[in-house]
Amino acid sequence: MLHEHHPLKGRQIATAAAVPLAIRAAADSARFSLRIGPADVDKASLAFGLALPARIGEVSVSGEKRAACLGPDEWYLMAPPAEQEAIERAFADLYATAIHSLVDIGHREVGIEVEGPQAVTALQSAIAFDVGAMAAPGGCRTLFDRAQIVLLREAGHRFRIEVWQSFADHVWGLLQAASREIELGI
Repeated sequence: MLHEHHPLKGRQIATAAAVPLAIRAAADSARFSLRIGPADVDKASLAFGLALPARIGEVSVSGEKRAACLGPDEWYLMAPPAEQEAIERAFADLYATAIHSLVDIGHREVGIEVEGPQAVTALQSAIAFDVGAMAAPGGCRTLFDRAQIVLLREAGHRFRIEVWQSFADHVWGLLQAASREIELGI
């Protein structure tokens, strides 16, 4: 597992105490891209240990496991790092009965948590669609400025950005600028 380098580890964007916005590096996760036909989603749900959502944009959550449906046959899966090997074994066993592709993407991505009543405003600074209209929980693949991300809305004022490590500093810098503007009331 190549989770040792995290470009945002321990970083946090400090704003004035009166600003209702917190931005911080998210705890590490095992991350997978799953492609499987809709007829075999129930089998994949058993292998992952969480019912995969059926509709694009829906997210299922149980404990620290998350599954976001990003396309008609595509899911973004997250789990605690300690469960990675068990998940990989379960999906390896699934190859006998269901054609699928499970790819470990944990080494390429990092998470950023954006939380508070000003979270939508901070995210809206670099996302073209109406972030406030997103369902909670919900998820989608989108662009943050020019960086591809997976955006998860975990609750009304709590979001998680999943971004490639190579774009993490860029996204972080934009969030830092947006938080500063929010702090100054611009």
